Amino acid sequence: MGPTDTFIRYPDDPHDRIWDPFNNIPFWREISTNSTNDDVNVPSDAGDVDAMMAVKAWYKIKRNWMGDPCSPKALAWDGLNCSSSLSNPPRITTLNLSSSGLNGEIATSFASLTAIQILDLSHNNLTGKIPAILAQLPSLKLLDLTNNNLDGSIPSPLLTKAQNGELTLRIESNPYLCGNGTSCEITTKKKKKKLSTPIIVIICLAPLLLLLLVVVSIIGRLRKPTREPQHKETLKRVRENRDGLLQLENRQFTYMELKSITNNFERVIGKGGFGTVYYGCLEDGTQVAVKMRSQSSSQGTKEFLAEAQHLTRVHHRNLVSMVGYCKDEPCLALVYEFMAQGTLQEHLRGRAGGGRALIWRQRLQIAVQAAQGLEYLHKGCKPPLVHRDVKTGNILLSENLEAKIADFGLSKAFQSEINNSHVSTAVMGTPGYLDPEYYATNQLSEKSDVYSFGVVLLELLTGQPPVIKAAGNAHIAHWVRQRLARGNIEDVVDGRLQGESDVNSMWKCADVALRCASPVAHQRPDMAEVVAQLKESLQLENPYDSSRTENLYTEASDVSQNSALEIERVATMCAANNTPSAR
Repeated sequence: MGPTDTFIRYPDDPHDRIWDPFNNIPFWREISTNSTNDDVNVPSDAGDVDAMMAVKAWYKIKRNWMGDPCSPKALAWDGLNCSSSLSNPPRITTLNLSSSGLNGEIATSFASLTAIQILDLSHNNLTGKIPAILAQLPSLKLLDLTNNNLDGSIPSPLLTKAQNGELTLRIESNPYLCGNGTSCEITTKKKKKKLSTPIIVIICLAPLLLLLLVVVSIIGRLRKPTREPQHKETLKRVRENRDGLLQLENRQFTYMELKSITNNFERVIGKGGFGTVYYGCLEDGTQVAVKMRSQSSSQGTKEFLAEAQHLTRVHHRNLVSMVGYCKDEPCLALVYEFMAQGTLQEHLRGRAGGGRALIWRQRLQIAVQAAQGLEYLHKGCKPPLVHRDVKTGNILLSENLEAKIADFGLSKAFQSEINNSHVSTAVMGTPGYLDPEYYATNQLSEKSDVYSFGVVLLELLTGQPPVIKAAGNAHIAHWVRQRLARGNIEDVVDGRLQGESDVNSMWKCADVALRCASPVAHQRPDMAEVVAQLKESLQLENPYDSSRTENLYTEASDVSQNSALEIERVATMCAANNTPSAR
């Protein structure tokens, strides 16, 4: 048989196969037009690289792990298997750290390897609990934790995946792990048996105590005299809340006084989870912000008491100071100093400053001042405080753009030196600023504030929000790391800065910010080091900007001219109203 259209058959072919005709193209030329992924060194996924570097640092792994984990394929890290694709960066699909001498807890950084299918951590000396966040790995098919010293219970999401056949979970030879026997059940039963008698007593006494409280409350209201504002008297004595939680030495206002101070709550200057913030002025002309708790607020009396307590014992020029409070229930309010320039977030988003962007030197000065406030909370307070909600929306600016940290409603006090302790607590904070290690483990330390402050620094540098929608909802730290890998700081700098700043100053700030925003807490600096590094960055900028130093605060005053005129109008009105003083 001969040719059929463009194909050829050979009569002596026993299988009667169809062949392409000879096209006269040399074999070597065909090879030269084809390539595989082995010929192209595509860098590994940036998230996988960050995760592996964190794992390497966490366990101090001594293997010859250098350069890119997956690329080139011939030099891939020992123990890794990676996916291959011409169009996408290689992803780590297998990680074998069996018998690698790993000590300590399972690092939460493994949860950032979102393409991993096999994770083998067997035959090591791993301790602590199994992180529940591992159940969120979408592609994980095998998790081998055999022959370690893990304890606690197996996270229910992992058990569910294993029972549904989605995951092979190997946990043998972990003698303290609850999933291996009945030890947890026995402990629980013993505890329940031991606590049964006190629980019965509490249940019996609770109605009686409740009735007694109601009677005392009614008697107190009947005996309570009618109170009128006393214009000349201020409260400087310690007052204790009936819950035993609040001790204050600040001025106490009545609801009617707040109504007069704010001109019947005329001007709203902010809103948040606690409630609404109003502008006001005292009888002596002092401008204040009155933070009223909303009846529908998700934050209740507990957060109010916490913020009031913290504000009475912190005294630093870069922390918002408290003027007084109101506890005419159901009215709860805090009165603190007024910050004329609003929040840092408003300036970075272009909603303040008359449309004029903060210059780089102003941004650095704000960063230094906010960092000093955080350093005081961590080192200057006894016991130390962790803010837990550091963000640009909680950094307020005065008339001269002096930065002060506000909103202590979520702050957590440590009962011992913060360097030697951490506390286990429910996760609270704002998405985008939340420390991933705190989110995964519920273990809070001052390094959680450091992570959030790193995000603030990246916002100051780039002008971008913590989660960048235009980049596919990428986190700002990941977005900056990817772009800085190209070696050009201008790829990330806020375009409104217009190249009028010292490049070395910006690089130093970016380095500090990314160290603060490290996914691993022990790799982050403390706030004292952050303050020192930012001051060096500011010194690099000062010679470059010396010609404009004298005009810096003049520019700030120009920016706030409109708001200043409005404040003057309201202040004059308040003076005319002769607002009564605190009792």
